[in-house]
This record gives sequence, structure tokens and C-alpha cells, in this order.
Amino acid sequence: MTDAATARRSRLTPERAAELYEAVLDLLREVGYDALTMDAVAARTRSSKATLYRQWGGKAELVARAIRHGKPGRISDVDTGSLRGDFHAVVGHEDDCAMEQNSALMRGLAMAVHNNPDLLTAFREHLVEPEMSALRAMVVRAVDRGEVAPDNPALPFVVHMMIGAFATRALVDEQPPTQAFLRSYIDAVVLPALGVPVS
Repeated sequence: MTDAATARRSRLTPERAAELYEAVLDLLREVGYDALTMDAVAARTRSSKATLYRQWGGKAELVARAIRHGKPGRISDVDTGSLRGDFHAVVGHEDDCAMEQNSALMRGLAMAVHNNPDLLTAFREHLVEPEMSALRAMVVRAVDRGEVAPDNPALPFVVHMMIGAFATRALVDEQPPTQAFLRSYIDAVVLPALGVPVS
């Protein structure tokens, strides 16, 4: 991002930006991505559309940043000293209620992401890539510590396993993901695949 763009985007206070993000998330839950408009966001937040466009450029960027803002903490900050501890700490970032809300929100956005190149780009930049990079860093640390063999064939699939468990829980079991389910999955599937003992 250029210095001019950074300066332009820094005009809102963090508190005001947080209010806008919360309003965007509320609207997403109410009407979905396709029906969400910048007019509706402006009306809900008592903002001008010009301010919204100046700050975020468009709906896709605003939505991706709102979802990123709504996620508690950054998994890149997690470093417990063990891979199991790191993965369990990641799961602990959200309680079951927040996980259920976010799972429903992401299911609702799945089709929009694949049908909207701008939204896909914004999602990859603000959500997918940072989380994949953080998960990969955890695994690299585990390899460096000797917890995981560097030639383990499951290494390229860790991100798929972690995201897959969250994303498919509702589809397969018709239940939301929970901390207990994800921790059990990590211990029964992910860590054994990597050769990491769970006890």
C-alpha cells in the first residue's frame, strides 16, 4: 500500500472503523453478500458512501476487512513451544458461539467468493493467506524442533486438514464446529498424520 493510500485510509479512528465493521457483519448476516450494498452500509452507519469508498475502495475490500476485524487475535502470535499446543491455542481463539456464527457467515459467503473475483482477491489477501502462512510457520517450527520429520508426506496437507475440519463440520454432521470437536479432530487426525504424539 502506498504512503498516500495509508494516509487516506487512516482518517477514521480505530473505534469508528470497528463500528463500521460490526455494522457490515450484521448486514452480511441479515441479507448476505450479494444484497449488501454500500448504500445500506452508509445508512446503517450514518456515513457517506464517499467516505466508505475512499476508505475501502469497494464492497469486497470492506467485507474482507470486516471479517478479519471480527476474528479475535492473530494466529501468527501463537507460539506455545509445541505443535499440539499451537493448534489447540488456535482453536481456543474463538468460543463455540463465535465459531458457529463465523461458520454460518462463511458458508453464506462461499458462493459469493467464487463468483466475485474482487471478493476472492480481498479474501485471499486479508484472511486466507495470513492464516495459511501462520499455520505453515507453526509446522516449520515443529519441524525445526524435531517434532515432525521434514519428509513427512502429510506436511503439504496440514492447512487443508485444519480448514477442512472447520468448513465441513456443518455439511457432514449438520452441526457447527466446536472447540471440543476441533481439538478431538486435531488429536485424532492431524497430529497422528504428522507423527506427533498426543499424550
